[in-house]
This record gives sequence, structure tokens and C-alpha cells, in this order.
Amino acid sequence: MGVLEGKTALVTGGSRGIGRAVAERLARDGALVAVHYGRNAAAAEETVAAIGAAGGRAFAIRAELGVPGDAQALWEAYGAHPAHTEAVDILVNNAGAATFAGIADTDEEAYDRAHALNAKAPFFVIQHGLARLRDGGRIVNVTGTPDLALPAILATVMAKGAANAMTRSLAAELAPRGITVNSVGPGITETDLNAALLGDPGTRAHLAARSVFHRVGTAEEVADVVAFLASADSRWVTGQHLDATGGLQLALI
Repeated sequence: MGVLEGKTALVTGGSRGIGRAVAERLARDGALVAVHYGRNAAAAEETVAAIGAAGGRAFAIRAELGVPGDAQALWEAYGAHPAHTEAVDILVNNAGAATFAGIADTDEEAYDRAHALNAKAPFFVIQHGLARLRDGGRIVNVTGTPDLALPAILATVMAKGAANAMTRSLAAELAPRGITVNSVGPGITETDLNAALLGDPGTRAHLAARSVFHRVGTAEEVADVVAFLASADSRWVTGQHLDATGGLQLALI
């Protein structure tokens, strides 16, 4: 029996990359997983099929995040699916995207878009989900690394920093219900979204050198950290940010 047998998890952005790896790992641990996606239905169904083929249970739900009413739409889609359960034990806020621009090139529209998806959406997904989230549950926010200077995605860094701050304060607010709230910061990770960037040997070597392990991380390695925070083993950990970058900060010292 898996450590999450009898549990239900919802993973936003669960159809690709780190989100897919998280969904597959939680399902492997025994959870029924709601795989959220925004636009790519085929990727979501592929993830659900892969989980099923491995003996797990999952279903896909659609809601575009980063737009008005997104969180309410997500939970309505969850509740409308015939495979859903009334209560959710694990909520993983993974959906996000980077806006590539420094301060001089970031207009208000780009700034608002970065914050709508990376900070506002997780806030309201949690708010609208609190009635469904079971006491003793887990919230894991996949955010960013607060100790790195990344001026090329400044608005996104600010938004993910807001999500980290929310994590700590929310952990205190939800402690009376036994709910833990933590965040995970991935580093340079091998995903299909990074395929073009990492496909260049020179760029790959440069980015790999930023880790003390001198390689790029995998989505599965990040998913393993999320799985720990989703499990009973993490019951005494809350309000924390776990660095899952392969030691990027250490390589920059």
C-alpha cells in the first residue's frame, strides 16, 4: 500500500514538466490525482493515461489560470468531474510561467500577467479550496528560489517571492486545522518547456555549471521533494521553503 493510499491530490499545471512528474509520483504513492491543465488537453490526457498504465488513478480538469474568476472555475471543474472526491488532502500549486524581461522592458500588462499567474492564482486557488481541503492536509507551492538574482525575469521573481511570503503566513493561519503549507524552489530543470534552451550544448554546459553537481536537474527530482511534503513524514514541517536547485546558490558563492 502506498503512503498516500486513500488520499486525493490536485496538481495545477499537472500535465507537463514538473507538474506531470509530481502528478505521476503522487499517484504512484497511492493518491487519486486531479491533473489540472490550462489549454493542452492532449498533454493532460496523456498524463492521466500514463498514470493509469502504471496502476495509478487520475483524471483531468481544465481551467485557465491567470484570468479573472480562475480559481472558482478550477474548483467548479473539479467538483463537476464524476471521479472527484468531496475532500482534497493535497493541493500542489505548480502552474506558472516566466515573463522574460528586465525592469526597463516590462510594461504594466506583462507585470500584471506575471503576478496574475504566479502569485494571485495560487492565493485564490487556496482560498476557494479551503472548504474542500481536509484537516491535516498539505499545501505545496512550487515557486522560485529567493536567494538568486534573476533580473531577466524580474516581474516573475517578484511574483514567486510573493508566493513564498504567502506560504509562511498561511502556514501560521492554517496550523489550527493541522494543515501544513510549504514551498519548493526548482532550479534549472530538464522539461519539454526548456528543451530548446537546453538543446544548445554551450547553453546547457553553462547552466549545468551553476549547480554544484554540474548537471541539470530532472523534474522527477523536484517531484520527490514535493512528495515528501505531501506525505505524513513532513507533518512537523510547515512554513518552510525547500531549495531543490541542486545547490545553485553554493555554486555562485
